[in-house]
Amino acid sequence: MTTARKVSDSETLMTHRALPEDANPAGNVHGGVILKHIDLAGAVCAMRHARMSVVTASIDRMEFKAPVHVGELMLLHASVNRVGKQSMEIGVRVVVENLMTGEQRHAASAYLTFVAMGPDRKPASTPDLILETPTHERRNREAEMRRKLRLEERQRERQAQESEQISLGNP
Repeated sequence: MTTARKVSDSETLMTHRALPEDANPAGNVHGGVILKHIDLAGAVCAMRHARMSVVTASIDRMEFKAPVHVGELMLLHASVNRVGKQSMEIGVRVVVENLMTGEQRHAASAYLTFVAMGPDRKPASTPDLILETPTHERRNREAEMRRKLRLEERQRERQAQESEQISLGNP
């Protein structure tokens, strides 16, 4: 097992200036473009923590809070919130800056789960996470709660699917 790593070792800030090809005719950046950059920032953060390739396993609680307009700068802040045996939850916050006025606003947030992939392209163990601040500790607790809820939801879905198969006569 590799050595534990601090949250600050992998914190990532990426930027993207919104261009006309990113937007609809009204000048608002498409949600899919924002999501692409969130996924990229999250993946870089996860790779910096694991020091190996990662794949996106899920995206949780994607929230668009304010539009991003052509010409504005997206600042994507990514941080590891929780580490499991082979997976990591990464939180990504998108802040948008008007480059002319300096005004900033919170545009979007998401939680993504990445799985570390070894050289054999199979899931691999990830380094433990060293929480450095009360904010890191809070984010870790919240990530653990989200994980628990996801697992409970998956169990309910499996049970519902099994019940449906039985009622249809397909064991």
